[in-house]
Amino acid sequence: MRDALGEALIELGDKYKELFVVDADSASHTRVKEFAERYSERFVNVGISEQDLIGVAAGLASCGKVVIACAYAIFLLRAWEQIRNTVARARLDVKIIGTHSGISNYGDGASHQSIEDIALMRVLPNMVVVVPADAVELKCALESIIKYPAPAYMRIGRDKDHAVYEECDFKLGIANVLKDGSDATVIAVGSMVFEALKAAQELKAKGIDVSVIDLHTIKPIDHHTIIKYARHTGAVVTAEEHSVIGGLGSAVAEIICEEYPVPMRKVGIDDVFGRSSRSLKELRDKLGLTSMSIVRAVEEVVRGR
Repeated sequence: MRDALGEALIELGDKYKELFVVDADSASHTRVKEFAERYSERFVNVGISEQDLIGVAAGLASCGKVVIACAYAIFLLRAWEQIRNTVARARLDVKIIGTHSGISNYGDGASHQSIEDIALMRVLPNMVVVVPADAVELKCALESIIKYPAPAYMRIGRDKDHAVYEECDFKLGIANVLKDGSDATVIAVGSMVFEALKAAQELKAKGIDVSVIDLHTIKPIDHHTIIKYARHTGAVVTAEEHSVIGGLGSAVAEIICEEYPVPMRKVGIDDVFGRSSRSLKELRDKLGLTSMSIVRAVEEVVRGR
C-alpha cells in the first residue's frame, strides 16, 4: 500500500503542478521519499512534529495549493486539534494520508497501531474519509480526493495486502457492489474487503448467498446503497480493521436504525488495544479480523431475522 502511494504521488506530481507534499520526518517509511527527490521545490519536511505538519499544510492550502500531509496514522492523532480547528473548520484543501493504519504495524505493538482514526476523522464537519481496499483502489482514490475541493483523510496499511481489483472504477461517495446475494449483506472497508469476499465463498458452500460491498468512502457515506441492500437481504454485517466503536460499523448502524432497521453485527476490534505480534496474520487471527469471523456473524444475523 505504501509503495502504491509513492508511485501514485510521482504520477500526480507531474499532472498537478500545484500539488505539495508535507512530511514529518518519515518520508522513507511512508514512501513519499521519491516525490521529495523529484519535486524538491514542492516538498516540505517539518521534522518529528505532527502538529506543525498540519499547520504548514494548512498554510500552503490557504495560498491555493493542493496539499498532501502524510504520516503514520497513529502519529496524526497527535495533531487532531490542528486538523479540527485549522483544516476542517476552514475547509482547507488538505489531504491527510495516514499510513501504517489499523494493526498493519503489527511488530511495534499497541502504541503504533491506529484503531480509532476513522471514528475521530468522520466526526469532523467538512472532512471526507476514504479507506481503499487495495493498491489499485488506492491510486484511484488518491486522485479523486485531490480533485475534490475539501479536506480529506485516507488511511492505508503498511504493506501489500491481498488484491481485490484488477482495474478500478472508483467514485467518491459511491460504494462498489462486488457481489450480489440474497441472504445477507457484508459491508467492508480496507483489508477486510478481501476477507468479506473470502467469507462469501465459504458461506456459499454452506448454502448462504451474501452480497459484498466495498464502502470505500465512509464520509460522505452512500445512504442509497446501504438501504437498498438492507431491504434486499434483510440482514447486514460490517467488517473493518478498526474499533467496532465509532468506525464503519457505527456509521452503517446509524443509517440502518433510522431508515430501515434489520438484524446487524459488527466485525472489528472489540474495544481493546492492539498488541505486538510476529506476523500480521497472527494478530488478525487473535483479534478476529478474519473471514471466519465474518462467516459466524452472517450466520448469526441470518438466524436472527
